[in-house]
Amino acid sequence: MILLEGNGAFSSLGLDDPSEIYRPKPPEFELDKDVENFRNYENLDGEMLRVRDTYYEMHTKQTHEFASSQRAKYKEGIIGRYSVLEMMDLVAGLVDESDPDTSLTNDIHMYQTAERIRAAYPEHPWFALVGLIHDLGKVLAMKGEPQWAVVGDIFVTGCKPSPSVVFGEPSFTKNPDSTDPRYNTEYGIYQPHCGLENVVTSWGHDEYMFQVLKRNNVQIPEEGLYMIRFHSLYPWHHHDDYRHLCNEKDNAMLPWVQKFSSFDLYSKGEKIPVIEEIRPFYEDLIAQYCPGKLLW
Repeated sequence: MILLEGNGAFSSLGLDDPSEIYRPKPPEFELDKDVENFRNYENLDGEMLRVRDTYYEMHTKQTHEFASSQRAKYKEGIIGRYSVLEMMDLVAGLVDESDPDTSLTNDIHMYQTAERIRAAYPEHPWFALVGLIHDLGKVLAMKGEPQWAVVGDIFVTGCKPSPSVVFGEPSFTKNPDSTDPRYNTEYGIYQPHCGLENVVTSWGHDEYMFQVLKRNNVQIPEEGLYMIRFHSLYPWHHHDDYRHLCNEKDNAMLPWVQKFSSFDLYSKGEKIPVIEEIRPFYEDLIAQYCPGKLLW
């Protein structure tokens, strides 16, 4: 790990009061809409019904067995060798069906996130790179996986769903794990404070992209890897759930994940970067941190 020495995590992120890490962070830039209108899952209609349908299918089919099997399936890099830029071009055709805040293709969202981070933290170029590639694991949806197994908020399998999961416990009523006594208690199959690295989250682009980066020895700092692996675990980083499973490392990484989440969420809007103008900057970052063809 880097940048986290003593209370450095809080000071370097502008968090004078450590208790602030337990609350969603206000954005650091002008928004296209009011904060309370982001992640609004109420009164969905029309095209946005796809959001509800995606989550209900996800919460029905994402069992502990399924999530574990997907981890094993993609562990060795079965998709093949591609450069980051090749995968970015591929994911440019994807619209995330679980997202109520944007209907733009995913490449635009990734550039939006990266540019907001770049402006705020020019001294940490790896942070902007994380913004650029954080959703690149969604390429799975372009390689045959259904979106319910790729996109959306993730949750910890192998135990009872947290109360803050999108659409709540009713969306899990048809999930076989809900009637399995091994999995429907607070701790389920886990030990207290076992660490988030030792639980099995629902399968999706977070875990997959983390696997890709680790497999290829990409030299992104540990803070960045945590952002990528857990940025969709909203019950943890925005609602303070799963604290009984967290260890000291999770607690130290939480401020970074929350800071990233603010950029990820609030950068969504109608302001679209001119990709042709900024792409050379990110090509250089990719060449520095993850050059050549990676095993996906």
